[in-house]
Amino acid sequence: MHSLDHAHLSPCQFIPGLLQFINDVECNAAKLNPTAENLNREAMKPTKQKKPQQSKEKQTHLQNPHEPTNTIIKDLLWFSLISTFFKLLLIPAYHSTDFEVHRNWLALTHTLPLSQWYTDETSPWTLDYPPFFAYFEYLLSHFASLVDPTITDLYNGLNYKSPSVIIFQRLTVIASDSILIYSIYKLTKNLNSKKRFLIWISVISSPGLLIVDHIHFQYNGFLLGLLMASLGALQNGHDLTGGFIFAILLCFKHLFAVAGPVYFVYILRHYCRGGFLRGFSKLITMGVVVIAVFVTAYGPFACHGQIQDVLKRMFPFGRGLCHAYWAPNFWVFYILSDKLLAFVFTKLGFYIKTPTASFTGGLVGDSSPFAILPTVTPLVTFGVVLLAILPCVVKIWRNPDPKKIVRWVAYAYTCGFLFGWHVHEKASLHFLIPLAVVAVESIQDARHYFMLSIVSIYSLFPLLYEAQEYPVKVILLLLYVAIMWFGFSSTFSEKKDGGVVSGWIEKSYMVGFVVVEIWGQFLHPLILGDRFPFLPLMIISFYCALGMMYSWIWQLKSIIRSH
Repeated sequence: MHSLDHAHLSPCQFIPGLLQFINDVECNAAKLNPTAENLNREAMKPTKQKKPQQSKEKQTHLQNPHEPTNTIIKDLLWFSLISTFFKLLLIPAYHSTDFEVHRNWLALTHTLPLSQWYTDETSPWTLDYPPFFAYFEYLLSHFASLVDPTITDLYNGLNYKSPSVIIFQRLTVIASDSILIYSIYKLTKNLNSKKRFLIWISVISSPGLLIVDHIHFQYNGFLLGLLMASLGALQNGHDLTGGFIFAILLCFKHLFAVAGPVYFVYILRHYCRGGFLRGFSKLITMGVVVIAVFVTAYGPFACHGQIQDVLKRMFPFGRGLCHAYWAPNFWVFYILSDKLLAFVFTKLGFYIKTPTASFTGGLVGDSSPFAILPTVTPLVTFGVVLLAILPCVVKIWRNPDPKKIVRWVAYAYTCGFLFGWHVHEKASLHFLIPLAVVAVESIQDARHYFMLSIVSIYSLFPLLYEAQEYPVKVILLLLYVAIMWFGFSSTFSEKKDGGVVSGWIEKSYMVGFVVVEIWGQFLHPLILGDRFPFLPLMIISFYCALGMMYSWIWQLKSIIRSH
């Protein structure tokens, strides 16, 4: 086993110290530089009105008492334990090739020196996440080697599937969810109990996370916990801490960088305010903190001259526009339109050259050509994503309201999902989880989230294609729908304008999921047999893409119309 390069400061030593420095800076800034808003408020308070004001505040507090912190923590612990119990029941369930991917990363980081982490090709499942995730795997590998040395054997451990490796890796995902649980506690501790429980169910017991992390196998809960912690800090006015955590998140998984423009403009307008000199000094402080995080992550690889190798692994643009299972986004319509046009022109007698490559590309496939429509390149998708985010960025520039930061970041991830390059269906969790916090703000937000969550969860069904997992995913979705229906209905019971699902279009769309599922599971095999095996998946992608596009339009309209 090779240890990390001792010439460089370990992330485990550097990051806590940097976090303490950030807390000290923010505390001192709050004491020495109160905001103009607070100064004006204090200046406008007459001395004679202090006692009545205090009496009024006391009366308000009595009318809206907050639950004791100990009670909230106790409830959350019980809720988390129940959720953990169900996660433990899923340990023997099916797992995807991502399971072997992460096992290989354990072996790779444990066996090889750091200088070979991003160049090793012993397994086809090469390391392609940023350095902090590699360090995370390196840390876990020490425990894995104690449990079973074969887990971290780079050569003899390939495709290792003993009970020891399955239980160990499952437990690491469950344990890492503690980051998500803590961040949700911080975000919901000041809400009333009904809204708090709704968010806990939507996030901690999300069927999407259960399917992707605890059956299919990944670490999305841990990463989304960092995102929610960052958003919670920004909501509470701790911009430096929020930016610091977001920088850490990017060094764990770079795909979260889609929200970078939102973070940059918000911090520039909200944190770096107070005049040119003060704003510039804050910008420098934020820059130093972010750069320090990236130096900690990438510095050791830069010293070995491996930055180019790291970036090549992180950005494999040779892959196709779509993943093997088409994520339900805008490019589904684009691809189907190309195929439909090619079919029509062929029937009309025109010669249409059939593309030789697929739209997916597998491990290292080439970008796929189209028969009729212009070829889509990574640069095109990058431009479309930025264009889609632009209205939100303009809104932030005009009014950087901390109360709306969760909504804005969720919208940015929606844009990345809809228009990005080689998007995985699992990326819908990047905006679904933050929107769970927004869902309790109004009946309109609840309706939007209720529909979007069903679309997102159902779009993940093809990940679990084995027969024994079919009842699990169906029961998870049905239980979730029932709980959220009653939860939202009781929370917004005073709203008498149509309930959680209003309008015949929305209701018809919901019923359509039943039709799509019946076709894919029963009618297609009965009528078509083994012909057109791709058709059920294509229908799911298309139908869910309709819901995703509706959500994007709804979010965009909501942001533009907000005051």
